Amino acid sequence: MWSEGHSVLVVGVPELDDYVRARTAHYDASFLADDPAFAHAHITLLGPWLSEPSPTDLDTVATILARTEPFEATLATVDTFPNGLIHLRPEPEDPFRALTAALAEAFPQCPPYAGTFPDPVPHLTLDRRAEGITPDSVARDLRHLLPVRTHVDRVDLQWWANHDCHVRESWKLGHRG
Repeated sequence: MWSEGHSVLVVGVPELDDYVRARTAHYDASFLADDPAFAHAHITLLGPWLSEPSPTDLDTVATILARTEPFEATLATVDTFPNGLIHLRPEPEDPFRALTAALAEAFPQCPPYAGTFPDPVPHLTLDRRAEGITPDSVARDLRHLLPVRTHVDRVDLQWWANHDCHVRESWKLGHRG
């Protein structure tokens, strides 16, 4: 599948990056990043976002993120959306929902998931249901890693395109500088 590319504001979950990177390689290795800062395992806050954000757009994101203090989250239970997407939901999810709401309000031209889901659920995508791939098989694969407790202290602006996945910008939560 060829992608012209899009940007996404995400929270990386490094504890699961090896697993998600392997699944990405299985489906389409052209989306593997050489950028060591790039988090294949992530929770999307807003995407697709602006392809070419202005300095003012970037400052707006920085201001929103400066108002949010770092927090802890746990990902423990493998679940599936009706469309077959196998995922983990963070607990608590309220800080993720609050960030998505603030970013979507600041950038109404960029509704979460292009407006496909009216109430987007914070999640970390693991795989898609297919022959031999079930929530149970994914849970077995991850049994030695779950639950994952992660410290959320930054948000990255990622660019996703074939052979060109990288971090464009990164902001620390609660950072007022």
